[in-house]
Amino acid sequence: MFWSLVPLVVACVILAGIVGMCSFAPGGPASGPVPDYDAPAALQADADALRIPVRVPALPDDWRANSGSRAGIEAGRVEPSGQRGRAVSSTVGYLTPTGLYMALIQSNADEEKLVGSIDPDMAPTGTQDVDGVRWVVYDGGDGAEPVWTTRLTGPTGPAQVAIRGAGGTGEYRTLSAAVQKQPPLAAK
Repeated sequence: MFWSLVPLVVACVILAGIVGMCSFAPGGPASGPVPDYDAPAALQADADALRIPVRVPALPDDWRANSGSRAGIEAGRVEPSGQRGRAVSSTVGYLTPTGLYMALIQSNADEEKLVGSIDPDMAPTGTQDVDGVRWVVYDGGDGAEPVWTTRLTGPTGPAQVAIRGAGGTGEYRTLSAAVQKQPPLAAK
């Protein structure tokens, strides 16, 4: 029986050595340069590939884009036929001047489906008016970051836009105003 445990002990020692060489930082790196992310080029690529109205927010110079992604939302929208269809979304992350992360999500999903894809525990709790555009505020409680969302229309159709992040009302308003005043990019 002793000899049957030897391979298991050796495997555990090797695994412990490998894990010891790696590190885990759940909050991200403590310091270092902010990654450069070309948000205008990424958003143009998303407009081309996803074929949804995507806007490039006109943010102050001290806001920095640092990440981006695309996602699908199953049964995320009602098609003209009345059937539920797959929706898509484009996300770009920004760092505020104080280093807080804010995400801008643009999609062809219905409002409830888009918000549900961000956090299924969200419920509408009020509205914010930003330069005449009504944003619905969702909250999940228990310290969850709120989600602000609105439907923006344009020459290529409507887009559901959502904002989520660690910022306060001022940062949400800045990002809201920066995206809502821009026209959608033309898909190439």
